[in-house]
Parts: sequence; C-alpha cells; structure tokens
Amino acid sequence: MTVPARLVSLRDRLKAWALDEAFPLWWTVGADHDKGGFFEKIALDGTPVEAPRRARVQPRQIYSYAAAGLLGWEGPWREALAHGLDFYLARYRRPDGFFRTLVASDGAPLDDKVDLYDQAFGLFGLALASQALPEREDLPRIALELREALYATLKHPVAGFEESVPRTLPLLSNPHMHMFEASLAWVEAGGDAGWRAMADEIAQLALARFIDPVSGGLREYYDGDWNPAPGVAGRIVEPGHQFEWAWLLLRWSALTGREGAKAAALRMIEIGKGPGVDPARGVAIFALLDDMSVHDDVARLWAQTEWIKAGVLAADVTGEASYAETAADGAQALLKYFDVAVPGLWRDKLQADGSFVDEAAPASSFYHIVCAILELDRYVTKRS
Repeated sequence: MTVPARLVSLRDRLKAWALDEAFPLWWTVGADHDKGGFFEKIALDGTPVEAPRRARVQPRQIYSYAAAGLLGWEGPWREALAHGLDFYLARYRRPDGFFRTLVASDGAPLDDKVDLYDQAFGLFGLALASQALPEREDLPRIALELREALYATLKHPVAGFEESVPRTLPLLSNPHMHMFEASLAWVEAGGDAGWRAMADEIAQLALARFIDPVSGGLREYYDGDWNPAPGVAGRIVEPGHQFEWAWLLLRWSALTGREGAKAAALRMIEIGKGPGVDPARGVAIFALLDDMSVHDDVARLWAQTEWIKAGVLAADVTGEASYAETAADGAQALLKYFDVAVPGLWRDKLQADGSFVDEAAPASSFYHIVCAILELDRYVTKRS
C-alpha cells in the first residue's frame, strides 16, 4: 500500500515541529535547570509556570526525551533524559518501591500516597529510558521492584489492580490502559516473562469486562467487581481512549495472534472516528455515552494524538488505505492545537464554539504528541 502524499506531508510538518521547536523549548525552558526535573506547564508567552510537580508528568518527559533520540533530534536528549531520571528517582521513589504522587519544586514530598495511574507511568518511563540508556542497569531492577509491590499490595482478586489500599471506588480502566502500555514496552525492552503475563491479564480483562458487548465501546468506570459503575458514570465512553486502547490491542494481537483483539480494536476505531469526531470542528471530542450520544463536547489535544496512533497501526496491520486517511485526519486535527505565538507550545482544550481555553501548555501532553509523531514516522518510513 502506497502511503498517501497527504500523510507524508503531515508527518514532515509534525516531525519538523518536534525537532526544531518542541524538543529544544521543553529542554531549555521546560526543564528546571536549577532544582531538577521538569516544570508542569509553560505559559503561552514562553515562561515556565511554577507549581507542585505530579509524579505522572516526570516519567512522561523522560519518555519524550528517550523518543527524541529515536526521532533523530540532534540536541542533548541524553542529558535531558538523565536530568529527568535523576530527579524522578531521587524525589518520588518511596522505600517500598512505589512512587509518591506529588512533590514541591525543590523535591520535598507533598503527597506520599500511591496512585495506580502514577505507578503505570513510572513503569512506562523506565521502560523507554532503559531502552535508550542500556548502560543504566538499575532501571530494570527498579521497575521489577515496583511491579512486585503492585502485585503484593494492589492486586485485584479477579483481575487487574485496585486503585488504592484501602479500596476506593469506582475502579478505573484508564490506569490499566497505561499499565498495559508499560508492560508492552517492557516486553519490547527484553524484560522477563512477568511483563508478558501482565500484558496478557490486562488485555483479557479489557476484552471480558471493559468493552461493552453491545456497542463495542470501552467504558471508563466500574464497581468493585468490574461491572459498569451505576448511573451515568458507567455509561461513559471516551473517543480518545477508544483509539488508545485500539492501538494497544492491535499490538497485543500481533504479539499473541488473538484475532478477537484485532476485531475489537478495529471496532473501537470506528467509534472513535465516527460518533467520536465532531464534523464541524474536525476533532475528536472528550466523551460519549454508550448509546453514542455526546456527553462532553470539549476536544482535548491528547485525543487527536491517539487518533493518529490507532490509524497508522491499523493501516499497517490491515493494509487498508482508509486507515492511513484516518491517521491523516487525526494529524490534521492535532495541528489545530499548535497555532500559538511561541512555536513548540500548544493549546489543550477546544470548546464547542471553536475557541480554545486560554491556559498554559501542560507538559503532560508532550508524551502523547511525541508518541504519535514517532508512530507516524515509523509507519511512513516503513511503507515508503
């Protein structure tokens, strides 16, 4: 299958944006060269925003600079990666192997609790850092200690993990998606068989419990037994997460030969790019209900990146040209968010009236953007 010229052009624009504008800016301005780590946000005038630092952001930036090397950035990606790792491991890691939720800008602990979502990103960031810096033999060990702590402390009696101990409800599919992402990353990094077992368990939980057998959409919120949460919460289906889960399940299907996972993934892509996209704005919105009616029509940046990732992988595994166009539509949507005064920054929330919320660019989005560009570049390079 020939790669559409439109998709090649969009890849070129996005990759140039990352290499020439975003990676330099988020290293020179987005990294705290005095106290360590990365800032949470950069204001739209190009100045960093001082705020307490969440555990989930640091490993996302670690990933982003590991990926910078893969994308061919000639800047100091190794220095940026080491900068993030040093702060993260020194300031967030608890004696029991978990990572605390929040620290002050100087690294002082502010919230010592264990959040499942944060642990997933810790595992993910460490996986990509380990691939980029194979000399860091401590990283696989740290990840294994975290995995052991998760199984010892947060394991759900049926499948997957609890949100916290003692139990808090609802249980969530989203942290499991990122745990799935992390386990697949460790499989690709040559990790032990436990990572494949984790990936298998989460994929099977998604296929058995997370995905609505009627609509094929994957829900967000669950009771303690992995049934949909009562009320509206149990009916929420996020288009961005349909794309993101589809990308992961397509990868898992290729690993395991499970055709049912591939079929489920392609159905989720249809939901994401169908009722999940507002045709007036040309963007994927935040949330539907399980009858595919609109629940929240704000369009977040991250959903557009997942649209790209799902499209290019579906195009690759099926050979169908329509999925390459799906990816191109996602890339076109993403570029809307980059229309800012300072190149390398972005908007985050596009409202129903076509205006963006006036707010600083969140660092948390960078990993989504970089991963999408990396996947797009790999596909175009492979198929060209």
